[in-house]
Amino acid sequence: MLGEKLKELRESNGLVQRQVAAALGVDTAYVSKMENNDKPVSRAKLKSLAKFYHVTEKTLLPYWLAEKVLTVVHNEDCATDALKIVLTEIDKK
Repeated sequence: MLGEKLKELRESNGLVQRQVAAALGVDTAYVSKMENNDKPVSRAKLKSLAKFYHVTEKTLLPYWLAEKVLTVVHNEDCATDALKIVLTEIDKK
């Protein structure tokens, strides 16, 4: 989810991973791992990525949060039921 979005942004800007890595002060392997959803992205890096790609943090935040939720529920039999409950609670606010 987030990784795919980051890759999409990078490619649509005509950039290679080493350019993103240099801008963020990380190595190319880290960028590759973020794009492949093999490495979680910190909130601070999310902010840096949004700024680098000239998008709002709010654009990337749903993908970031979705990754966090998926990490918690992906092996649970009742994941869908739990998410429905969460959606109901969110709708109440």
